[in-house]
Amino acid sequence: MLTLKGEHIYLRALEPEDLDFVYVIENDEQIWEMSSTQTPYSRFLIKQYLENAHQDIYEVKQLRLVICTIDDAAIGLIDLFDYNPTHNRAGVGIIIAEKVNRGKGYGAEALQLIIQYGFTHLRLHQLYANISEDNLTSIKLFESRGFRKIGVKKDWNHINNTYKDELLYQLLYVH
Repeated sequence: MLTLKGEHIYLRALEPEDLDFVYVIENDEQIWEMSSTQTPYSRFLIKQYLENAHQDIYEVKQLRLVICTIDDAAIGLIDLFDYNPTHNRAGVGIIIAEKVNRGKGYGAEALQLIIQYGFTHLRLHQLYANISEDNLTSIKLFESRGFRKIGVKKDWNHINNTYKDELLYQLLYVH
């Protein structure tokens, strides 16, 4: 099992026992905007997803890890998605589920661990993130870890009857 440890959190592979945790996150309408989701997920579909979560990143082009506190409480998820081994890049997404756990540095530590994993183990050349223009917390988080804004996708997402820009952030591996 893949485990990446930091000072206050660790990242681990998804387990069947994560069904309820993932179900709550995937069905939280407040974060649907970040994941471009429009419909809820059933427990059945999430159970199927968890049964296949062991598949290799080279096969499914995605790696989802659970962010856990040192006392083993699952508090969030971090993803590498759109993994492209030809061009050595992947997207990064992160969510800390409960507001009570936000602003404590857990997200920054998780992001640093996934950056190190991506550049060291996957030999990525770049990571990128798509962030809504009004998600100031994520902008601050990614910028704190060296990501730079490289572009703006104008009127990219239609949310609550309004078009919002999406910002493209990128982190290049420097040898």
